[in-house]
Amino acid sequence: MQKSTFYIAQMDCAAEEQMVRMKLQGQPSVNRLAFDLAARQVDIWHSGEVRPISATLSTLGLGARLLNTEYSDKAERTPSASAGDERKLLLLVLGINAAFFLLEITAGFLANSMGLIADSLDMLADALVYGLSLWAVGSTLARQKNIAKMSGYLQLGLAVLGFAEVVRRFLSSETLPDFWTMVGVSAFALIGNSVSLYLLQKSQSKGAHMKASMIFTSNDVIANLGVIMAGGLVYFTQSPMPDLVIGVLVFLLVIRGAFRILSLAKS
Repeated sequence: MQKSTFYIAQMDCAAEEQMVRMKLQGQPSVNRLAFDLAARQVDIWHSGEVRPISATLSTLGLGARLLNTEYSDKAERTPSASAGDERKLLLLVLGINAAFFLLEITAGFLANSMGLIADSLDMLADALVYGLSLWAVGSTLARQKNIAKMSGYLQLGLAVLGFAEVVRRFLSSETLPDFWTMVGVSAFALIGNSVSLYLLQKSQSKGAHMKASMIFTSNDVIANLGVIMAGGLVYFTQSPMPDLVIGVLVFLLVIRGAFRILSLAKS
């Protein structure tokens, strides 16, 4: 048995991990995969030469590079006793993201804030990735790809509609977003994301899916702070421009995430 370690330059979230996993899943020579998203590395236990695996990874266009290959007498597996607890924790974080999506998109329309609406779709994007990972566990490769395709197109469609609305508001005269709603709801969402991040870090799990969840939740915290800052600028400048700018930035992140998810269905 061989253990080969690859550095994958663009593997920084759950979407790229799923791309690699799906790409290698059908190869009979691959015995086990172990991901380290923080280091952007994957350990692959396999039989035979590493060259076919390297060629397969290169087709993903994620900058895969072989670091080393060594002999391993067996593919050691990590204990799975806490798998049930991790699943419950991920379901909790999924629920938090889904709930704040509904809260922020409702408040966004009421407050006339594209920043809140965009941030709500960012929450939805994370919920889709978490749900995709949980729903696809143990399913066939074809089903995983279908799930990825549905999630990606839904996210992309919502993001494009939101981006078009930002453009419309930019070209027309719009009333000012409600400052207090923007800041209040974003602060509430920030608390929710901070709690999620604390729970994920407290679990001390080294699993790739848990690390991916931490990365996503950390990005949510940054987005929440961006909307709060935009709300403050709206108040001091008495202009809707800061709200539209933060909306554009977050929508671009959501669109980027949608293309990442869609790439799972093509890998």
